[in-house]
Amino acid sequence: MQCSWKAVILLGLASIAIQYTAIRTFTGKTFQICPVTSPLNCSLGADGEAFGGLCDEIPYFFYNSSRKTHVLVLATTRSGSSFVGQLFNQHSDVFYLFEPLYHVQTTLIPHYTHSRNTADRRVMLGASRDLLRSLYDCDLYFIESYIKPQPANHTTDKLFRRGASRALCSPPVCEAFSPSEPYIDEGECIRKCASLNLTLAVESCRERRHVAIKTVRIPEIGDLRALIEDPRLNLKVIQLVRDPRGILSSRIETFRDTYRLWRIWRATGRKPYNLDLTQLSTVCEDILRSIATGSSRPTWLRGRYMLVRYEDLARNPLQKTTEIYDFLGLPMEKGVEEWIRNNTRGSNDVSAKHKYGTVRDSAANAESWRLKLSYEIVDHTQTVCQQVLEELGYKSVNSPEELKNMSVSVIEDKTFVPFL
Repeated sequence: MQCSWKAVILLGLASIAIQYTAIRTFTGKTFQICPVTSPLNCSLGADGEAFGGLCDEIPYFFYNSSRKTHVLVLATTRSGSSFVGQLFNQHSDVFYLFEPLYHVQTTLIPHYTHSRNTADRRVMLGASRDLLRSLYDCDLYFIESYIKPQPANHTTDKLFRRGASRALCSPPVCEAFSPSEPYIDEGECIRKCASLNLTLAVESCRERRHVAIKTVRIPEIGDLRALIEDPRLNLKVIQLVRDPRGILSSRIETFRDTYRLWRIWRATGRKPYNLDLTQLSTVCEDILRSIATGSSRPTWLRGRYMLVRYEDLARNPLQKTTEIYDFLGLPMEKGVEEWIRNNTRGSNDVSAKHKYGTVRDSAANAESWRLKLSYEIVDHTQTVCQQVLEELGYKSVNSPEELKNMSVSVIEDKTFVPFL
């Protein structure tokens, strides 16, 4: 039977109408299939064994019609990540969270370190990816299963470093500070704001166009591929790296118990026989893996990845921050510029000397490790991390005299082009 030309036209119009309706539905609404009811179910089985990528395989989809920019600051401890996080925290249209993966670690693997333990890493990464997905969608309720004691009525005072997030210290979450407050001290936020109402936090997140998260609990960029490729997100990663000698020096000063044997080596000049060398080697191995992944320029990283040296940011904070914002496609605000000027010139204030503070004479701080480490420790670090130093443009020092000669920089000028 032959169709008339009118029937063909009607069928065509009906097809267009169906496609239009589908597009409107996908771009205007959130829809879900098989939602994950508990974050703990995503990573652990009944016997505590890791399910691996099970959660990634569950068909749970939505389309973010606002197309927020999702920013992840990826770093290792004592590399300047708190400072970089503040570059986003000070932006009025960014919802910033400080180390939410802390709760995943302390709940699942309390004594976890960035080790080579495959099982530990799988558990951490599986749960971390699930939580990050939810947080970027402003689903802060997802973190409740990781907070101890578990929040009652979506209210808690146990969120790690809540005061480090300006959005969680401002209306509608907290009325103690006005939105125009130039600086909110973390301690003041904890003292003046009541317990955190996660429902109000969700509202605050949804009001802002962008979400930024800082973490030191994901070892390398390759661990983020599933999130970067996720069509539900618009994720861009700023990977912050630092001279391994500077990282080690800062850790020795900050984590005095954990790095006690390194302190003994520095003080006595004798390397303890039971020194945990993985505290250094693992850091450099993870950085090297990220460099290798980035250097291969895989398609899944294009337009999604920017490598930033802490030293470049310390020497030219405003210029480098502008480059970061340009890469992300975010407008720079005067408030961010003011914060940079006020927090990179140094201070004699007691708070400026706090180990987790962000007030620094940033240029001087970049190479201050040269005055704190012994030549023997520096020489050992250069041997273990030689390839990382070469790839990132850090020069080796070859004598105790050269180490202390601060007039000669050990940082080469090196340009890292974002993957555009």
